[in-house]
Amino acid sequence: MKHRPLEGKLALVTGATGGLGLSIAETLARSGCAVILNGIAERHEMTAVTRRIEQEHGVPVAYRRANLAEVAEIEDLAGSITAETKGIDILVNNAVVRHFSPIDSFPTERWNEAVAVNISAPFHLIRLLLPGMRTRDFGRILNMVSVYGMRGTTNRIDYVASKSALVGMTRAVALETLDHNVTCHAICPGTVLTPGTDDRVVRLMAETGRNRREAEREFLRHKQPTGRFVEPENVGDLIVFLCGPAGRDMTGGVLPVDGGWLAD
Repeated sequence: MKHRPLEGKLALVTGATGGLGLSIAETLARSGCAVILNGIAERHEMTAVTRRIEQEHGVPVAYRRANLAEVAEIEDLAGSITAETKGIDILVNNAVVRHFSPIDSFPTERWNEAVAVNISAPFHLIRLLLPGMRTRDFGRILNMVSVYGMRGTTNRIDYVASKSALVGMTRAVALETLDHNVTCHAICPGTVLTPGTDDRVVRLMAETGRNRREAEREFLRHKQPTGRFVEPENVGDLIVFLCGPAGRDMTGGVLPVDGGWLAD
């Protein structure tokens, strides 16, 4: 018999059309949790994905399109979910945008977009969904941060600043929810092998003549001391643990899944 510690719970995972967000959603589904995926892909593009997860894990899976840069669309998303379901038990704020540029040439519109998606969207979703969590006396809020929420780097001012702000938001929300069975954590993954990262590794192989393993180690040099990418399933498993019974007495954590990056 499968261990399904989140049976009967409902999760909303933003930025879940692919990559780490989709992997987290699948791990939650494997644990018995019904899941709502969010992204900006058109609904028909996600039909096969939601059907596959439903069939593999035997839980309801839905997709809700919403542009989280727009407050009205966030409010519509939260309002429709609240009206149509018992309410969200687990909120994973994973959606993110980033732009690579030095600060003195950073486009203003890209900065504003990063603030809207990376900081304001989690704020609005928490403020809209938290009342229901309090009423049901259960809620788990996971803000997907990054190692760069704890470390600086060049040419990513929007990413570093917004992820650092999300750490502060996590701590504030954790302290405001101590009177109910609601917790809030910041999850800080290191480098995960996403499609975009894979493209960069392949380019490095072509440019240097290295084999795949050598190129990965070079790509991760000065980052993860393990020399390997973080497995997205391990990030999802941490979230499942935090959402289960053993996670009740943990809140306000800033939890790295980074192959020793922050320890180095």
